[in-house]
Amino acid sequence: MISPIDDYTIFKRKIKELIGLDLDGYKDEQIKRRIKILMDRVNVNNFLAFYRAIEKDPFLRKDFIDKVTINVSEFFRNLDQFDILKNRVIPQLKDHFKRLNIWSAGCSYGNEPYSVSIILDELGIREFNILATDIDTEALKKAKDGVYKLEELKGVSEERLKKYFTKIDNESYRIVDKIRLSVRFEYLDLLKDKYPQNMHLILCRNVIIYFTQEAKERVFRKLSESLETYGILFLGNTERIFNPQNYKLKPVDLFFYKKEA
Repeated sequence: MISPIDDYTIFKRKIKELIGLDLDGYKDEQIKRRIKILMDRVNVNNFLAFYRAIEKDPFLRKDFIDKVTINVSEFFRNLDQFDILKNRVIPQLKDHFKRLNIWSAGCSYGNEPYSVSIILDELGIREFNILATDIDTEALKKAKDGVYKLEELKGVSEERLKKYFTKIDNESYRIVDKIRLSVRFEYLDLLKDKYPQNMHLILCRNVIIYFTQEAKERVFRKLSESLETYGILFLGNTERIFNPQNYKLKPVDLFFYKKEA
């Protein structure tokens, strides 16, 4: 006997048709918990009723995308890891590559790629390209604008705040143009879109943890293919690659993996 299709499976299919977001690559229970917060807010008790609400209301649709794409971003998140990036990883990359191609995958509001650009400026490195991508178009708009509330800058030292940010008012700062214009922001869905190639450093931090095991393996393979030999993949502090050799990767520090020849 064939089991009936549950309403969440139908919901996922309809969402993919409506906005192109493929939820099959995400862990069901994590996404369901996030969706149910919105369902309670609009007083619906099943996924198909929620889909109909999303279909009719563009503002609810935006809230839904924000909720499931998990926009959490900080400047210099996990500062000790950014210290390793600055003091060891980037200098080693410069020994191999004249001009660094850097990709921040899942960049959210831009805090991460801007943090990398600040580090490059502090190191006196001028030859680089930084690509930052995300699935959330609203987050990308905020990232391009480069304006942040003071509470969003908690990872920024006083020295860096003075040098790299311009105060707009008592609560808001804009990152200086030298840093803001050094990053190119684009839409990219890690689960379905083509990855950029010839990368020397990829930051994909606190994104993959939300994917299914099958999706993780596919993403790790594609990230590795995106890297040049001796390039570095930088993951978040909740993420591990248990068989890095399967992707031609070798751990070189906590959360850092090198592409092998």
